[in-house]
Amino acid sequence: MRHDVEKDVRIAKRSLEALMKAGADKAQTNLSISEKHEMNIEAGEINLLRTTFNTSLHLGVIKDSRNGHIGISSSDEASIEKAVSDVMDIAAGAHPDEAHDIAERQEPAEFCKGPLEPDLDAMYDRLKSFVATVGQRYPTINLRQVILSFTRSNNYVMNSNGVDFKTFKGIYHFVAMFSASEDDKVSSLNGTGVSMLDLDRELIDCGSVDMLLKQSVEQTATRPIEGKFVGDVIVTPDAFGSIWGFLFGSLTDGPVVSDTSIYKDKVGELVAGPQLTLHCRPVADEIADGYFVTSDGYAAQNSTLIERGVLKGLLLGIYGSRKTGRARAVNQGGAIVVEPGNQSLSDLVRSVERGILLCRLSGGAPNSYGDFSGVAKNSYLIEDGEIKYPISESMISCNLAEAYKNITGISRERVDFGSSIIPWIALSGVTISGK
Repeated sequence: MRHDVEKDVRIAKRSLEALMKAGADKAQTNLSISEKHEMNIEAGEINLLRTTFNTSLHLGVIKDSRNGHIGISSSDEASIEKAVSDVMDIAAGAHPDEAHDIAERQEPAEFCKGPLEPDLDAMYDRLKSFVATVGQRYPTINLRQVILSFTRSNNYVMNSNGVDFKTFKGIYHFVAMFSASEDDKVSSLNGTGVSMLDLDRELIDCGSVDMLLKQSVEQTATRPIEGKFVGDVIVTPDAFGSIWGFLFGSLTDGPVVSDTSIYKDKVGELVAGPQLTLHCRPVADEIADGYFVTSDGYAAQNSTLIERGVLKGLLLGIYGSRKTGRARAVNQGGAIVVEPGNQSLSDLVRSVERGILLCRLSGGAPNSYGDFSGVAKNSYLIEDGEIKYPISESMISCNLAEAYKNITGISRERVDFGSSIIPWIALSGVTISGK
């Protein structure tokens, strides 16, 4: 794809020039050209190899303090001309707000990560080895969906202040969905994904793949939890986003600007147990699948979001920053790296008198205060410091903001998903409801 860079740059520049010529006071363009090579497994066999191409062009304008945005999936002159006209109409009908702005000029830069081209032979060999290993190690597993892909993307971000960023990225993605069956018993569907810069490791050894396959085999025979109690929950790396997403979402423009975020005035205060240090590291070497440029048009930087339980900043973009007078974040979140704790996972389990190992969570979104309930799936009962048995679907509920402060331990072990690196985190004071 690299040989098309000059053409892509011309398209991005032409789009920006067209926006300014149409009367925009300020404008930004984001052009993404990607090529995806994908191999699928169905019924235990590699049955699909396809290559898809995608073009995405996003145009943003500010006119008389009104802003407009539009995205199109083509880059020919006629499509761009129509999109420019449409986005100017969108801006004309928008409510004026002096907080709208675009990134100031930064030094032009080019960012590169990952290989330029896929190793198709290695992709095939790794998939074939994965199927064979699963069959040998876990014969009761049914592979429902398995996809190994490689995406090469070129991104160009330009604005009328002189921002000019180019990103060239190549990344492998592996996704597996599966269940296990034995006699007439079937486990709940489970799955995971991982991003990689290369295929040096067997797929079963990446992320949490092998661990979840083993658990699925165990989960063909589940038992209900008896009664209702307040106990501890050990949140696995795969369930991390379901529990901690409330915190991250509450730090962004929408909740902070609308004054619905309970964290808007908590910078510098304790919002989690002092064991927790959490970073957003989109440009770190340890993160395979990060990003280099924010959607606002700034070169991304790594940051520490929570240090020893203390909130270090919000995740505001340029609009949220100007609207509230608070600092703009140096990144847009994600690329989470949680520092390891000082206990082993087995030590965490031994510290639980009664609770669950939460492996997957399904439920509605928490309210703005963090009150939450959901269904624990693919999970285990813990009693007297031992994992007893896999449980059938059980309700859990808590106030997430309080639960974050009730961290009782963090594991030394972590799972590297490529886009994040997460340990096991134990929380107390969670209501668990069985039958």
